Amino acid sequence: VQLQASGGGLVQAGGSLRLSCAASGRTFSSYAMGWFRQAPGKEREFVAAISRNGLITNYADSVKGRFTISRDNAKNTVYLQMNSLKLEDTAVYYCAAGGSAWSTRIDQYDYWGQGTQVTVSS
Repeated sequence: VQLQASGGGLVQAGGSLRLSCAASGRTFSSYAMGWFRQAPGKEREFVAAISRNGLITNYADSVKGRFTISRDNAKNTVYLQMNSLKLEDTAVYYCAAGGSAWSTRIDQYDYWGQGTQVTVSS
């Protein structure tokens, strides 16, 4: 499956952005989906994941209550709604397919998108 992330941009602290990740192929609903992020000089870290049917979601503590992951299997797309953005949310955000909603490690995912830049300014 091929993944294409979009929706990043520049936003002020406290603002919102919605990221999208469109998947090619007819097997999108067979994969759990995850979002990761990588800030400059830091390792890529888990942000959120969602089960194949969308009923189970999992979040990193740093984004819990502010970010919401969702998916539309009819559109082969997973979303990340980001609210109350903070300076420390600045990073390149990647979507990934594979694993399960409880998968938080990079090696648990099979496919990766190219990343979209999110920059939060003060």
